[in-house]
Amino acid sequence: MIMVWFTSKFSTNTSCDCTYIQERGRIDCNTKVVEDLVNQFKKLRITVKFDNRTTQKPGFKFAEWELKGVPVRIAVGPKDLENGTFEVARRDTLSKEVVSKDGIVNYINSLLETIQSDLFNRALQYRDTHITEVNSFDEFKDILENKTGFISAHWDGTPETEEKIKELTKATIRCIPLNGVKEEGKCIFSGAKSTGRVLFAKAY
Repeated sequence: MIMVWFTSKFSTNTSCDCTYIQERGRIDCNTKVVEDLVNQFKKLRITVKFDNRTTQKPGFKFAEWELKGVPVRIAVGPKDLENGTFEVARRDTLSKEVVSKDGIVNYINSLLETIQSDLFNRALQYRDTHITEVNSFDEFKDILENKTGFISAHWDGTPETEEKIKELTKATIRCIPLNGVKEEGKCIFSGAKSTGRVLFAKAY
């Protein structure tokens, strides 16, 4: 699920009635601006949460939604309204930017795609750099004990061989790559013919 959430940087905690009325009006104005934007995001099928609680300070709200995994935070306060801007924070990079109100919808729509792409590519790179190719059972055992990640090795396709490898090393086949390269070889354990590599790893 993709979510953008707004938080108000206004506070209604005051002992002065006249100040409270002034602040209340500013909050109402802020709410109208945000609600208009919320509707625009919903038209783009982007999940939005407007956190307009006045019982919690901004810092509490920031931490709460970051813990919940929301990727983008848009904060708005009195100066933001005066300047026609919003503060946009990314959870994945911890960066912040000030974005014009007029271009915020397109900016966020593009930003969410960027975040999705960045996270996917980061995960893909991490996975690929944690796959080690081996061609013998000795190599297999050495990598298993001294390096983390997956082991790419030839397997003869029989459950008996997989079970024996599991018995000796506690490693099992975690994945048979759908887009794996067809490659003639010999099973690292039995020496029998193999048509491709599979990924082994220990389950923790």
